[in-house]
Amino acid sequence: MTYPAEPDAEPDDGADGSGPVALYRGSSVDELREIVSGRLSSHRLAVLGRQQLASCFRVFHEGGIGLYDLCYGADVRLNTEELPDFYSVILPVTGDVRVRANGVELPSALFVAGPGDQVSMEWDSRARNGALAVSRETVEQALAVRLGDLPRQAPRFRHHLDPADPAVHAWVELARHFMRFAVSPLGRRSPLGLGHFEKLLVDGLLDAQPHSFSGPTADGARAMLPSALRRATAYCAEHAHEALSVGDIAQAARVGVRTLREGFRAHLDTTPLAYLREVRLDRVHHELLAIADGRSSGTVTEVACRWGFTHLGRFSAAYRRTYGHPPSETLGRSA
Repeated sequence: MTYPAEPDAEPDDGADGSGPVALYRGSSVDELREIVSGRLSSHRLAVLGRQQLASCFRVFHEGGIGLYDLCYGADVRLNTEELPDFYSVILPVTGDVRVRANGVELPSALFVAGPGDQVSMEWDSRARNGALAVSRETVEQALAVRLGDLPRQAPRFRHHLDPADPAVHAWVELARHFMRFAVSPLGRRSPLGLGHFEKLLVDGLLDAQPHSFSGPTADGARAMLPSALRRATAYCAEHAHEALSVGDIAQAARVGVRTLREGFRAHLDTTPLAYLREVRLDRVHHELLAIADGRSSGTVTEVACRWGFTHLGRFSAAYRRTYGHPPSETLGRSA
C-alpha cells in the first residue's frame, strides 16, 4: 500500500507557521527515545549493525488526536512497554517494517494497537511511517454515543488494518487528508475544523476496523424503553437553547443513536432532531406571545436566534407550518 506524498521536510519545518514541526533531528538514540516516549509510549530502541541514526520525528497535529511521522535512517529494532491509555495507528509511508503485536507477527505495518498491547518492530533504514495517537477517553466517548453509555472496559481493535478492505482504504485516505489539512493555512486558522476532522477520524476508525464493541453497535438495536424516551425528551426540554446533536441526545438517554431514532419513530412518529425543533418552536412561540402582551421585549430575529434558528427563512416556514401564520403575526397580536 502506498502513502501520500507529504509536505517536504526541511530543517526549519513549521518556522513560517505552516508545515509539520520537527521535534527532533539527529543521531542520539537516547534523545530520540526520550522525545518519542514522551509523545507516544515508552520503548527500548536498538540500532542494528554499525549504522548511525539519521532520524527525524515530526508533529503535524496535537489535540484530541496526535499525528506524527518518524524515520530513523538506520536499521533499528524497538520494543514498546504495554501501551498506556491511548491507541496508536501506524501508517506506512516508505521502507520496510516488520511488526509483532503481543507476540503475533502481522501481515503488514498498517496496524492499530491499544491499551495493554505490547508491540515490537524492526524498521529498515529507508522506513518512514506516520503515527496517529488517539486517547482512550476520545475513543470511549465516541463509543458512548453508539452504546448509550461509556464502555465498561477499554475497546480492543483487531490489530491488522487490511489495506484491501475498501473501508480501511478510505479511512487511511482520510488520515492522509488530515495530515495535509492540519498543517495547511486553513488548518492553522480553524481549530473547530480540526476538531470536526478529529471526530470524523475516530468515528471512521470505529466503523472501518472490527473491535470488541462492533457487535453491540452494528447489530440491530434493542427496542427503546419508555424511560429512555423520557430521558431524551427531558434533555431536549432542558437544553433546547444549546447546540445539540443527535449524539448528545442519545448519550443523555443512555441508548445508541440507532435505538434513539427507532424509539422516536415508534413512539412519537418523528425524529430526535425534529422533536428538538418543535420544542424550540414552542419556546419561540411563547416568547413572542409574551412580547405581544408587553411582558417582555425583543424582535422575531432576536428570539429566533436565541433558540438556535439562524436561517430565518427556514425558521419562518417551519413556524408557519406549526402555527398557521408567520411569527410576525404572533408578535403583532396586541396591536
